[in-house]
Order: sequence, then structure tokens, then C-alpha cells
Amino acid sequence: MPPKAAQPEKYDYLFKVVVIGDSGVGKSNLLSRFTRNQFTLESKSTIGVEFATRSVSIEGKNIKAQIWDTAGQERYRAITSAYYRGAVGALIVYDITKETSFENVEKWLTELKENATADITIMLVGNKTDLADARAVDTAQGLAYAQAHNMTFMEASAMTASNVEASFLQVVTDIYRKKRQKQQEAAGTAGPAAVAASSGGTVDVNIKTDATKKQQCC
Repeated sequence: MPPKAAQPEKYDYLFKVVVIGDSGVGKSNLLSRFTRNQFTLESKSTIGVEFATRSVSIEGKNIKAQIWDTAGQERYRAITSAYYRGAVGALIVYDITKETSFENVEKWLTELKENATADITIMLVGNKTDLADARAVDTAQGLAYAQAHNMTFMEASAMTASNVEASFLQVVTDIYRKKRQKQQEAAGTAGPAAVAASSGGTVDVNIKTDATKKQQCC
């Protein structure tokens, strides 16, 4: 008998999350650490866009997080802008040892808001805390900027894995709770059809996109 086809993974929600920031701040290593628990010390800048997925359980729901690594180099901006579409979460990453990468957070935030939905969940992440001796951006600077722009904030290290899990899980949890609140509001204010839609089955809040994984990493 022919082998049975693999059963598709079941999930309650699919959330698209983009990871953006300057080239070399460690976006790809954050992605690979969260989705595969891998870190590559001499990784190269991403060409194009790479994404990976990981399923997590949040408050009893199976959530598939689809994490997109958007190339930070200026010449790829025209390509990557399309990948903001359908995103419900974003991590804006800077390198705590490179002040220019923190200064450029403003540009990334502007681009994100121009291309994503108004209610997208955003976290600011200061990466490479393992290089504390070379720190150029104080924790207080990152926190103050995040608070001023209505973002959550965390410092992390893809190399040591410090706060990587916490960063992604916080974003996914915030997205889920925002989605659940909207469903509850719809159930409370609309008719039976809306109630059924808000409580039933799998909800895919991502656009349907075929993507080719590109090599590799920053």
C-alpha cells in the first residue's frame, strides 16, 4: 500500500510576524534561535526574504507563528515592502553596539506604519546583549523610545538565547489577546452569524502567500 500522506498541522490561529531592522543587527539569528534553536556566528546578510514557522500554545490555543525576516539592506526595500501585507505583528530590531541601527528604528517604524495595518502589534528589541562591553545604546534609551511610540520593549541576545523566546512569545500573546478581544466584542454587539464566526474553527489572519526560502542569515 502506498504510504499515507502527512496530515497537515492543525492550528487555531496563524499569525504573520515580520522582523525588521538594519542589516547585521541579528534578525535572522533571532528567527533561527526562536524557530530552530540555532545560532550561526558567521552568518551572512539575508538576500531577499526568509521565513520560518513555529507553533506555540497560548491560553489553550494552538497558534502557528509565521516569522518573516525582511532584508535590512536599502537595495531590497522595494522587494520587502510587499511582505508587510497581512502582518499582525512586528519586531523592530537594533544592535545595542551600533547607535546608527537604533537611530534608524525611526525609519523602520515609519515604513512599517505605511505598509501595515493600523492595529499591528509592535515590539522594539535591542539585540546582542552578549556584547555588553561594547554597548552604545543604553537600555533606558530603548525603553523610552518604545514607550513614546506605544511599543513593548525587550533586550535580547540571539547568541546566548537570552530573552529571544520571551520576545516572540510576548508578541504572539499580545496578538492573540487583541484578536480575542475583537471576537468578544463582535459576539456582544452583533447577531448570531457574527457570534458563530467569532467562536468557530481555525482563523487564518494571514494573507495566502507562496514564498521561497532564501539563504541565509544576518
